Amino acid sequence: MPANVFVTGCGIITGLGSGKKATLNSLQSETSGIGLLKYLKNTQHTDIPVGEVKMSDEEMKERLHIPQDQMVVRTALMGILALDEAMKEAKIKEKKPKRIAFISGTTVGGMEKSEQNYLDFINAISTKNIQYINAHDCGSCTTAIASYFGDFNMITTISTACSSAANAIIFGANLIKTGRVDVAVVGGCECITKYHLNGFNTLMILDKEPCKPFDKNRAGLNLGEGAAYIVLESEQSVKERAMKPLCILSGYANTCDAFHQTASSPEGEGAYLAMKQALEDASLSPQAIDYINAHGTGTNNNDSSEGKAIVRVFGQHIPPVSSTKAFTGHTTSAAGSVEAVISILALQNNFIPKNLNFSNQMEEIPFSPVQKNITDKVINHVLTNSFGFGGNDSACIFSKIK
Repeated sequence: MPANVFVTGCGIITGLGSGKKATLNSLQSETSGIGLLKYLKNTQHTDIPVGEVKMSDEEMKERLHIPQDQMVVRTALMGILALDEAMKEAKIKEKKPKRIAFISGTTVGGMEKSEQNYLDFINAISTKNIQYINAHDCGSCTTAIASYFGDFNMITTISTACSSAANAIIFGANLIKTGRVDVAVVGGCECITKYHLNGFNTLMILDKEPCKPFDKNRAGLNLGEGAAYIVLESEQSVKERAMKPLCILSGYANTCDAFHQTASSPEGEGAYLAMKQALEDASLSPQAIDYINAHGTGTNNNDSSEGKAIVRVFGQHIPPVSSTKAFTGHTTSAAGSVEAVISILALQNNFIPKNLNFSNQMEEIPFSPVQKNITDKVINHVLTNSFGFGGNDSACIFSKIK
């Protein structure tokens, strides 16, 4: 089996902006993408802060040269923009790999359009609305993104809630390691929907102010939206295509403690096992990790559970920890790849973004998150966590190439 899985391209779009450069600039300038709702239609919750992508569907179509009358859902539009950046950096068009897969994580798919058109559809007001109903499911969203490029030998969708994109990364790496493909383009995409907003609001885990991950007075999460993809590649393909990799996906793991439908286990059993097994997969000691990009949602349950799991793994030598969800909002199914790209940017730029909005130390954990940007630390290994409903927990480690 191939020893290494290389990263040769990245693309991202969130409330911080479109592209890696805009993302890094926002992180370095401590500029959050959280604001009031603008693009989600027909919701009463316009006072709830979110991390929306600052473009309308029409503006994204124009940028992508897609006709305005062509039906493409918002999740897919964001996915195309992020994937385009990743594909260009990896030179997929110029140096096409032999076998290439596309694995995309999403949960809501085209739900925001079916929410808008469902009543018209069932009342037969307009038969053309069936195109939006047909675009509702996750798989159709992945197909729409892939069809824009037309470069893939294999296409599939992962849907495991907030760990979806991280699990797409893991699945793609396994396809490469077992010799099934040479390149796997992996990640996730998700737009904000009324289903999202109402569901999380019903769970009473939305903060009515900008979220405060790992703060004693945290009051919940801010929803976000966006997309991010990374191009994974085998060592042989890297040589054949004469590519210069960005870094290595050195370790990863997925676990499921199945403690509760929505809550994490109190002591973070699944999170602990995911981090521990990812370190073992990478053949790294806990002391080798230079930065943890935490799941850090800002909910009472998650931050306590994840914090305890970090202490269990790292003991007295806890590396700098920060959550970037106060920048982007919780991009749910896209979070694993959004934060993977942010982790790779941290690795490339020896930069650790601060944990925005932190003021008060949590009582149940002995560490505080990063309170100011760190720019004077050499970073060789970054661990990033993504945890989903049902205790579906994933951790990935990205490392510099020696």
